[in-house]
Amino acid sequence: MSQWQDRFANWFHQTFDDMWFRTIIGPAQTKGAVQGCDEFAREGWKADLERRKQFTREQRERKRAGQR
Repeated sequence: MSQWQDRFANWFHQTFDDMWFRTIIGPAQTKGAVQGCDEFAREGWKADLERRKQFTREQRERKRAGQR
């Protein structure tokens, strides 16, 4: 049971911590998106944006590999 709780806690934080940043900070745009927030929020926004860009790059690579 403890292992299940640990897995659930990890899933919960990975899912909803990112969701928290997305809802508080706003959409993934670069021009004036995080002016006026504290350093922690700005770094979280940058990390989230980079994860989104990485996902898009990976999807593009998968699509290219599938078409060849």
